Amino acid sequence: MALYSEKVMDHFMHPRNVGTIDDADGVGEVGNAKCGDIMKIYLKIENDIIEDVKFETFGCGSAIASSSMATEMIKGKSIHEAMALTNKAVAEALDGLPAHKLHCSVLAEEAIKKALQDYYERSGIPYDEKDFPDCEHCEHCE
Repeated sequence: MALYSEKVMDHFMHPRNVGTIDDADGVGEVGNAKCGDIMKIYLKIENDIIEDVKFETFGCGSAIASSSMATEMIKGKSIHEAMALTNKAVAEALDGLPAHKLHCSVLAEEAIKKALQDYYERSGIPYDEKDFPDCEHCEHCE
């Protein structure tokens, strides 16, 4: 049995939505050099819909694949649907990740939430801080 699914390999070899958005409405960066994986997500939002999403990821193939899949899963969705995206859903959409690489799907979820938090702050939209990760103290990076 292969270590990585065909979907993981496809999103690693042919990642979707790579790049930046210069006038992004929200930007979220998570991870650190100690982890070895850093993800940055850019959102362009219009009428509460994610019209465009891009990512930059420094990390392993699973991190790149998770970023790519997560952006595909939220593009065209409402900000509320994007907030509901879980790392489990990202991993399932990739047809699974090895146990030691599941943290990559966690980073994808956290990066999206950080970008949404940034959007709320820039737009003056109130939010509940407990809905967002405290990425300064992520369990998998300490």
